[in-house]
Amino acid sequence: MLAHLRFLNSCGKSAKYVLGSVNSLNAGASNLRRLSSGLESPEVDISLSTGRVVRISSGKYARFADGCSVVTVGDTAVMVTAVARQKPAGGSNASFLPLVVDYRQKAAAAGRIPTNFLRREMGPSEKEILAARLVDRSMRPLFPAEFRCDTQLVCNMLAIDSSNLPDVQAINAASAALSLSDIPWNGPVGAVRVGLVDNEIIINPTRKELQLSALDLVVSATKQNLVVMLEGRGNIVNENELRMAIKKGTQEAQLIINGIEKLQKSHGKPKRALEPLPQADEEIEAAVRTMSEMRLREIFRDFSHDKFSRDQAVSKTRTDTIDKVWSSYPSVDPALIGECFNKFTKSVFREMVFEENRRCDGRYLDDLRKISSSVNMHKPLHGSALFQRGQTQVFATVALDSQESALKLDPITSLDMGVKSKNFFLHYEFPPYATGETGKIGPVGRREIGHGALAEKGLLPIIPNDNPFTIRLTAEVLESNGSSSMATVCAGSMALMDAGIPVQEAAAGVAIGLMTKYENNDTKHLQDYRILTDLLGIEDYLGDMDMKVAGTRRGMTAIQADIKVPGIPLKVVMESLQKAMEARFKILDLMNESISTVRTLKKDCWPVTDKLQIEPHQRSKLLGPGGINIRRLYLETGVQLSQEDENQFRIFAPSEAAMHEAKEYLETLMKTEKVPDLEFGAIYTAKIVEMKDTGVMVTLYPSMSPALLHNSQLDQRKVSEILMFGTGRLEDLKTRRLASIALAFSMARFLLEIWCLKA
Repeated sequence: MLAHLRFLNSCGKSAKYVLGSVNSLNAGASNLRRLSSGLESPEVDISLSTGRVVRISSGKYARFADGCSVVTVGDTAVMVTAVARQKPAGGSNASFLPLVVDYRQKAAAAGRIPTNFLRREMGPSEKEILAARLVDRSMRPLFPAEFRCDTQLVCNMLAIDSSNLPDVQAINAASAALSLSDIPWNGPVGAVRVGLVDNEIIINPTRKELQLSALDLVVSATKQNLVVMLEGRGNIVNENELRMAIKKGTQEAQLIINGIEKLQKSHGKPKRALEPLPQADEEIEAAVRTMSEMRLREIFRDFSHDKFSRDQAVSKTRTDTIDKVWSSYPSVDPALIGECFNKFTKSVFREMVFEENRRCDGRYLDDLRKISSSVNMHKPLHGSALFQRGQTQVFATVALDSQESALKLDPITSLDMGVKSKNFFLHYEFPPYATGETGKIGPVGRREIGHGALAEKGLLPIIPNDNPFTIRLTAEVLESNGSSSMATVCAGSMALMDAGIPVQEAAAGVAIGLMTKYENNDTKHLQDYRILTDLLGIEDYLGDMDMKVAGTRRGMTAIQADIKVPGIPLKVVMESLQKAMEARFKILDLMNESISTVRTLKKDCWPVTDKLQIEPHQRSKLLGPGGINIRRLYLETGVQLSQEDENQFRIFAPSEAAMHEAKEYLETLMKTEKVPDLEFGAIYTAKIVEMKDTGVMVTLYPSMSPALLHNSQLDQRKVSEILMFGTGRLEDLKTRRLASIALAFSMARFLLEIWCLKA
């Protein structure tokens, strides 16, 4: 029987399916027969405790994929496909799982057309990248360690309504697609969004409910109430409410897991056989242990080591061990010896933490690294701060600008987030020199976007709602040895206070780590575990969890938990939250030594805002033809004028001096004389500015709009027309009336003289 099957489609393109065995060939042939037999669309409806229904279906779309699922909530439908290679791309030497998640928001799904030049979807937006990370972090921990094949999950928005968010349903669809496929995976996973409105927990809140919610938390869990992933933000949410939300979200996720398992039992494909990874012989493992154990223990007990010296010592030990073992066993692949050394290093590092309750830098489990901070680093900056925690250093700067500089969001993201623009945003930068490496500095990577979004969530609740500025906070990681995103929260909070932003209170963040002991992937019943406060980079790499929690003294503002094992019990999650809260209070005390209150003494470089009130008829005079006066004001002074309503404008000036200059310009432009109080029946001298057939246009004071004085009001007698005398110079009305009387007498005298001569 053939070991390869080729299928030619109608377009003449070929797709090659490599089948590793006769059994897999038969399975592929049966799938093709099922494909040609007709459309099968098995589905299951899952009712949550709130009464909302989640529908999961499969078999109708994308049947060439290894697995496909559509999750529908309301009128929002998300399709996720799962495809994996049959063999690892790098052969048996692949050392990790190359999992790629693509999440794309389709404008057509919302009945829109993209507004860019090409009118089609371009590169992934920040919202799409963050949603893809949610799916990745929920799926990755449950793949078997032996599975190293290229795997791709594509999340496709089929339809988006105005009420239900698609990102959480993409997690459920990905879980169902992997469960129904033949890809080895230890799922399923269920995910829900948890809101908190009026102290009441809401599962999968609508967009309108989410706008009123103090909490936006995504919980991914697997069977037996094991937490796999956490991601959320809170408006200074109390820790007890956060614990209740996590517990409730985990329980609700079990309903989705049960529904996926039901679908998997009836329509799931048999899982493909896993190829065992190359394993070193016991002799090789014993040789590696003998050559390196004492040296590794000495390195991890030497508390004088920093990040680089420790890494160099371990690297030297690794090189020496591989050389010596390979010289004794030349037939063994050096890469296999290196992999054996890496596993042994991880086991030694973790075992020492369990044995001594002490870490490689000398700290005990609950200790923080040495913290120092300072503010007002450079005079021209609106606000700045430098935060140092161990060997992690972040430099944060604040730039204040007008509301016109707010970040405008694309229509689909606006529909998803419920806002059209953001007047506070944080940009996180992680250059290669932060870890002593070289590399390209170019487009922002997914990691930087994710870390920046987390820090932004941690700081947003302390920004006042009536903030008159657009705030851009830039966080540059100058040194990194763990938890740079939480150091960004600390540095950003101090920089905002240094910039005079009236924050509600200071915010800080900390990373919590975990090391566990368990057997046979049974993380429900842990044999032992250690929770580590203020995570080091090496502890993150060799540990089982990286939980980042940011907040103030009153509660949580942001949380993110990356779990590397197939789920952890709720008890461990709750203990980790307690450790994070205690550490956060200590960090806030240390930050207060640098700046404890918002700066009130103004800096010369600070921008200022004011309001300008005008009458409706003065608006055209203020703006000028085509807005020329506004443009001239900006070019000459740098001051921006933006209209808030019909009678009110907001003035934004980059400095106090520019504001004074702009006000002088506006006063000159809008200068008006005081309007005199006119009494009814009084006699006033008027100035004639124009003569008409029906009368004259007169003004009583310079700024008065000309008024018509009708011919009937010029004299007691009837006036049929008005004659213009002199050289055309405009004279006042009183002078003209005297001239008319003098002319009449002159004409009468002239006629009398002619009559006398005739007589």
